[in-house]
Amino acid sequence: MPQKIVVVGAGVVGISIALELLRQGHCVQVIDRKGVAAEASRGNAGAFAFSDIVPLATPGIMLKAPKWLLDPSGPLSLPPSYAHRIAPWMLRFWRASWQDRYEHSIVAQTALMGLSRKALERQIAGVDGESLIRREGQLQLFEGAREYKASLKTWNLRRTHGIEFELLESARAIAEIQPGIDPRFTHAGYTPQWMNVVDPKTWVEHLAQTFVAQGGAIEKGDIRALENTADGVLLTTSDGETVASKIVVACGAWSHHLARTLGDRIPLETERGYNTTLPDAAFDLRTHLTFGGHGFVVSRINDGVRVGGAVELGGLKMAPNYKRADILLRKAARFLPDLKTEGGKQWMGFRPSMPDSLPVIGISQRAGNVIYAFGHGHLGLTQAAGTAELVGSIINEKAPSISIAPYAPTRF
Repeated sequence: MPQKIVVVGAGVVGISIALELLRQGHCVQVIDRKGVAAEASRGNAGAFAFSDIVPLATPGIMLKAPKWLLDPSGPLSLPPSYAHRIAPWMLRFWRASWQDRYEHSIVAQTALMGLSRKALERQIAGVDGESLIRREGQLQLFEGAREYKASLKTWNLRRTHGIEFELLESARAIAEIQPGIDPRFTHAGYTPQWMNVVDPKTWVEHLAQTFVAQGGAIEKGDIRALENTADGVLLTTSDGETVASKIVVACGAWSHHLARTLGDRIPLETERGYNTTLPDAAFDLRTHLTFGGHGFVVSRINDGVRVGGAVELGGLKMAPNYKRADILLRKAARFLPDLKTEGGKQWMGFRPSMPDSLPVIGISQRAGNVIYAFGHGHLGLTQAAGTAELVGSIINEKAPSISIAPYAPTRF
């Protein structure tokens, strides 16, 4: 039976959910405080990273973290003023790295990736979006045999879970796929099925335009609280109050604040990521590049190049530290000698991160007509279409195509 549903959040996850619910016949309204693709969906790397099934919390990770934190150019930073705030989350992160929980997360992530890959193809066809997709693969690069050998366990895990890749063991083999990489990178893993969007902001705007053209509504509004009532869910906004049959909370790094107004406490934290987008012809980039040991990627955005990544555990309120973007760009210039670094535009975005790298997808413990869909970390674009189909199953009270138990809001 059709219902009036409000989706909170107009990023790629929220818009994908809204589009799927509209397709299923519901009356759907999206509300976002800034509008379509105004936050993390605006400036990310634009990658569908279906091969990224390994969580951030790996066994032994806490032994490596101090080294990264002490390295001013390393992939991880934690401002001292935020350390006490994030301590409870870090404890859960450490527990998520225990072997049994790590293996559980891989299985759950693999299932969601498999669904999301198929769901994305359905979404692309449904919105006539193939012209906005690039199917150019990805090179994950390793600086020498030692770093490469340390990665083989992860590649074997990917093989076990059916992910296609090719291992390259010379700079010459790498250059056949992507010329212009410094020969210090002697080994790589190539994932040919890797996909990117031409521009993540353009992609989400296209989804939103399709949603509106098919009868959906998108409004700006700052939702400050949710309340479960006999008539539905009461939303308190900056402009007043409104009631909906069901609410989907999909507003990324801000989602746990709304959940808390219902009494749900979900351990969501914010990974702040940085990038620099360089203008057209900055580099002849032929495939997505991942410099895993240095914590950043290089991707093609329109006809330019985006250099970004890193993890800064700094919450939502601290001012951006664009020195992080400068560090990444300087590294990229060393690793890609022909890269033209002039004229770049810097950006910082908020990745909504759970300790076990799995999103929250499921019904609120406090309100049966509130569904959560957030916490995808750096995989929001990748998993948006799959998440949308799972939320559709929940709302329509149908069995989902995969078990949603691993993503339950109550798992912590």
